[in-house]
Amino acid sequence: MSANVHPTGIHHLAVMTGDMKGQIEFFSDVLGCRLVAIFDMHGVPGGIHAFLELSEDCQFSLVQLPETAGVETVIGQTHAGWGGGNAAPGTMQHLAFKADSREDLIALRDRIRSRGVNVYGPIDHGMCQSIYFAGPENLTLEVAWSDSAIEPARWLDASAAAKVGIGADDMANYAAPKAYAGESGAVPQPPYDPAKPHQAMDLDRYKQVLALPDEVLWQMASYPEPPVKEAAE
Repeated sequence: MSANVHPTGIHHLAVMTGDMKGQIEFFSDVLGCRLVAIFDMHGVPGGIHAFLELSEDCQFSLVQLPETAGVETVIGQTHAGWGGGNAAPGTMQHLAFKADSREDLIALRDRIRSRGVNVYGPIDHGMCQSIYFAGPENLTLEVAWSDSAIEPARWLDASAAAKVGIGADDMANYAAPKAYAGESGAVPQPPYDPAKPHQAMDLDRYKQVLALPDEVLWQMASYPEPPVKEAAE
């Protein structure tokens, strides 16, 4: 176990869709992402969950519920519409995929254009070079390539941070979070505190889930078996 536990990457990003087939076709054909899973969403009646492979340990995920197609899309509220557009707090402003080299970035631009989809760039942002385009259902998309890791000493701009209320002490703390190695699973569920962030489930159901011992929830809510059974030898 690491001496400092923190997320090490993106396992998957999940985006809602009212047109699962159309989204899968776009990401498979236009971007070349392999469909690796599609199944009834665990614990969500009527839901369909799909995964497209970005790398061995990173996927792009889609979720479709029976009522999704009827939800209105409003540019400037539900969707930003472009990289400089506005959207409601907590929503995804844009999604940037990774390319492994500048040659791959240009090849992806070629692939996207060859499918009749408009894409512009690259644009050099210093920390990365990016191309920009749109996906189905007003997804705002980017592919970016970086030739080196971000150097915080050159990119932590105190004047920009001050505009959102971040002072020098805060900046120092954010740039070097306190290390934490975990406690072997011994930390109990804290009491429900409405001042903390919470999932927007039915409150009674949510509190029932929080009250379950971790081992009981594991047994009740896990779906370890793939939906397709192995072929008999």
